[in-house]
Amino acid sequence: MDFGVVLQTDPPARDVVSGMRAAEDNGFRYGWTFDSCVLWQEPFVIYSQVLAATSSLVVGPMVTNPSTRDWSVTASLFATLNDMFGNRTVCGIGRGDSARRVIGQQPASLATLGRAMTVIRELAEGREVEHHGTPVRIPWVRDGRLEVWMAAYGPRALRMVGEQADGFILQTADPDIARWTIGSVREAAAAAGRDPASITMCVAAPAYVGDDLPHQRDQLRWFGGMVGNHVADLVARYGDSGAVPRALTDYIRDREGYDYAHHGRAGNRSTDFVPDSIVDRFCLVGPASAHVERLAELREIGVDNFALYLMHDQKDKTLTAYGNEVIDAV
Repeated sequence: MDFGVVLQTDPPARDVVSGMRAAEDNGFRYGWTFDSCVLWQEPFVIYSQVLAATSSLVVGPMVTNPSTRDWSVTASLFATLNDMFGNRTVCGIGRGDSARRVIGQQPASLATLGRAMTVIRELAEGREVEHHGTPVRIPWVRDGRLEVWMAAYGPRALRMVGEQADGFILQTADPDIARWTIGSVREAAAAAGRDPASITMCVAAPAYVGDDLPHQRDQLRWFGGMVGNHVADLVARYGDSGAVPRALTDYIRDREGYDYAHHGRAGNRSTDFVPDSIVDRFCLVGPASAHVERLAELREIGVDNFALYLMHDQKDKTLTAYGNEVIDAV
């Protein structure tokens, strides 16, 4: 299992760069950031500094979307970084949540997302593709390589991952949900004539190593609220039973709105509806041994990559504990 760290691009950017460098020093292979350029600083500018400050870390957004930038711009950003630093980027992408909603726009459709993944990958790897009805190729790309990992929860999105994506991003560490979603992706891949084993399965979730469980839960409750935004969309489409597991849908019944000004941050009052049981299932808490146990379970389910959201008040301690006690054990 590979490991990545997910940071927000809060100013000053030098702290993001030093955090990514520390992650690499502790055995992490991937460095991710949020991509919501109103709430945080523009990540692609910072990626160039991260890549210059590290030797092998692979960087990318968790996640970008098809609507913030023209697809040719997104492809050129990745291709430029790859040309400068040797194919050390990955494109995490989804329909768009905070980046779209804070500017009064809705997430993109799955059809738009599917087309965007194709165009971005083709352009970033130097091939010609039709874009806006015009044949387009980035002529200066040489030996470019860009994997596209898609974030998904619902049945239609999971099918698209299996049919098109190089990787699957599941934003929750709940083993039952991981089992269902990974199984759905593999079934779709096989039906499309693809090798299911060729798709990287990535679970992304907050982790906090320590012994004060009540405090840890309060620090990570924000994540249940963030996931709840996506679940609310699923319930609106599919209802609260049947196509989507009740493990995902039941806990949002008491959800009342959401304040994106506190998106992804400890203490977000919009997430008070999230019970302790959901925090325990969606996140990794407790001593290092508990993290090793959960990660081993996820590995048995088929998870290849764990991305650690590092948004709480003991970031350095958790990063070091993973480097010293968790990564090698898993």
